[in-house]
Amino acid sequence: MRIGWSSKANRPTRGGFRLSVDPRVVRVRIIAVGKAKDRDLRSLLGDYYARIGRYGKLEEIEIKDGKADEVAERLSRSIPDRSRVVALEVDGRTLSSRDLATWLGRAENDSVQTVVFLIGGAYGLPQELSKKADLRLSLSAMTFPHRLARLVLAEQIYRAFSILRGEPYDH
Repeated sequence: MRIGWSSKANRPTRGGFRLSVDPRVVRVRIIAVGKAKDRDLRSLLGDYYARIGRYGKLEEIEIKDGKADEVAERLSRSIPDRSRVVALEVDGRTLSSRDLATWLGRAENDSVQTVVFLIGGAYGLPQELSKKADLRLSLSAMTFPHRLARLVLAEQIYRAFSILRGEPYDH
C-alpha cells in the first residue's frame, strides 16, 4: 500500500505523492517494512514529507512484514530500475548530515531518477538486498525503533536538501 501526505492538506492520502516538481530533481522513495499507525508519528512524518516535497517528489511505501523471502520479494518489486538504493542497517556506514547531503547531491548531479531508502522490519532487511545496496547507512551507533528511524530519516533527508540549497535550516 502506498501512503503519502498531501502537500496542501497535510493529511494521509492513498496513491502516493503528487507534488509538482522540477523533473530534473531526484525523487525519493522510502520503503518501510510495517506500518506507522500512530497518529502523532503520522503528523510528524507528514510535516517532514511536505517539507521534502518542496525539493522533489517523495513517496512512502509501507509493505507487509512476513517471511524473509516474501519481504525480499515485496521490497524488490518496490525498487524502480536505475535507482540508487540506501539500506538502513545498524552496522552500516555513519554519515554526517553534510555527508548525506553530498551523497544526495551527487545522485542529483548524476541524473539518478530515484533514491530509495529501505527500512527493514523487526528482523532487519534481507541480506541479499542489503548487500546490493549502493549505500548501507546507519543513522546512529544506537538502535532505534523502526518508527523513530523513519522519522529521523525523514528529518535528515529534509536537512540534506536544505544544505544542498544553502538554506538556513542546518546550523
